Amino acid sequence: MKKGVILGSEQKENVVEGFSIIIPAYNEEAGIASVLESMLSVMGRSNIDYELLVVDDGSTDGTAEIVRESGVGLIQHSSNRGYGAALKTGISRASYKAILITDADGTYPNERILDLIRVYKEGSFDMVIGARTSKNVSIPIIRKPAKWIIGKLANYLTRMKIPDLNSGLRVMRKEKLEKFMQILPEGFSFTTTITLAMLTNGCSVKYVPVDYYKRKGKSKIKPIQDTLNFMQLIIRTVLYFNPLNVFVPLSLILVVLAIVVLLGGWFFLGILMDESFGIIIMAAMMVMAIGLLADLIDKRIQ
Repeated sequence: MKKGVILGSEQKENVVEGFSIIIPAYNEEAGIASVLESMLSVMGRSNIDYELLVVDDGSTDGTAEIVRESGVGLIQHSSNRGYGAALKTGISRASYKAILITDADGTYPNERILDLIRVYKEGSFDMVIGARTSKNVSIPIIRKPAKWIIGKLANYLTRMKIPDLNSGLRVMRKEKLEKFMQILPEGFSFTTTITLAMLTNGCSVKYVPVDYYKRKGKSKIKPIQDTLNFMQLIIRTVLYFNPLNVFVPLSLILVVLAIVVLLGGWFFLGILMDESFGIIIMAAMMVMAIGLLADLIDKRIQ
């Protein structure tokens, strides 16, 4: 099978094994050429059937022209719709049952792609993530505090240790992706959402340590705005799949607050604040009841 080219609809019906490599790109003319060159070189040395698709998300620079010149499959959005939207488009056009994604900015070690594929195939995992936890990791200082906070929040709410929540280098089973497609966002939080969705639904996930290089070109990340959006997304996603992990801690916090109000009023003010205590306890009970109801609905839907 010819490699690096989009397959026709008749061919797609017969394709079973192989990998669809999807690269979302938006104004990445500084790095896309070297990324494609390395991808073609690495995959060309393997005996793996694959297709290489670049989804140009409405670039206004020379990204699309560079991709055309390389001979790689190109899909274009008429306007900028977002990182997640580009991935969704690529996934919908993918010919194979396994999806591999990487970025167009040269930050990920594409020479490690075959390692991820090997782990994916040998372990029959639903998702293998290139976790940016190796020795050579270049993450801007301004992003590190936010990344740490987001990681801790995700670990706490999922009750799992997540080495890298939003790595853009990963291999995923297409049928699992399609199961969650309706809730996957069209922005940068696509990878965060699919990680949480798979982990909270019992899918098998494996992390492989990789390096992370300084990007080529200008970053599209907005540190403060994107951090707040990521935190909101984590809570919403966990609430969607495992509501008790959100409602139970909140209910316990209210119970502790009620006890503090009761004892604090008695010891420091000499007043028994039984009404305030009662209101907060009632609120805690209501939160717990809503959580149980949400969990019941979630289990019935599943």
